Amino acid sequence: MEEQVHIASAFDRDLEKIQSQIMKMGGLVEDSIRQAAKSLQTRDQTLAQEVRDADKAIDILEAQINEDAARMIALRAPTAVDLRMILSVMKISGNLERIGDYAKNMAKRTSVLSQMPPISDSTGAIRRMARLAEEMLKDSLDAYIRRDTELAADVIARDEELDQMYNALFREFLTYMLEDPRNITACMHLHFIAKNVERMGDHCTSMAEQVTYLVTGAHPDEPRPKADETSVRTQE
Repeated sequence: MEEQVHIASAFDRDLEKIQSQIMKMGGLVEDSIRQAAKSLQTRDQTLAQEVRDADKAIDILEAQINEDAARMIALRAPTAVDLRMILSVMKISGNLERIGDYAKNMAKRTSVLSQMPPISDSTGAIRRMARLAEEMLKDSLDAYIRRDTELAADVIARDEELDQMYNALFREFLTYMLEDPRNITACMHLHFIAKNVERMGDHCTSMAEQVTYLVTGAHPDEPRPKADETSVRTQE
């Protein structure tokens, strides 16, 4: 009995550590989204480089989380419920890493776009998209910590709004390119940035779905609504 209590206590300590790492990683990713969008709108190449450099810390954290999670499975012999918790953590860290990559990709294109004439208020529109993605990320992490399935469902529902914002921008870019071929290069870069932000929303939704899985043992019953009308025409 004493040994079981000791093992449980060790598992709780390990889990607390790994959840702390998830929140730290989430904070870094939130900052990356915000700073990447800001650098795009303000054409701040120094800030864009800081976003690219910060991605290394996100990658290191993901590797550490996966290593710690694998060690917990090997050493702590988790029960079914505890194993589900560990697997959810690994899935969430993978989603966070991908969102960080998308923020880095945004920052990479900032230096190119800063040399081109601006296309209307497109960077402002992308920044608004990024703000929504950042809010979805924050809420999905809060839902995970609080085991709040209602908040998780709200995050999933908001992904449709992000898709609609992306669709509107996509149509705008097509219009600008048709009006003046000189806009094509800039619009293509801006389109890929907008697509990256749209994909951030997908990963936030995946994190929210993990909350439902963690709490109930099952993924959401119905497929989430997907309003990206361009998915058959574009690649990630």
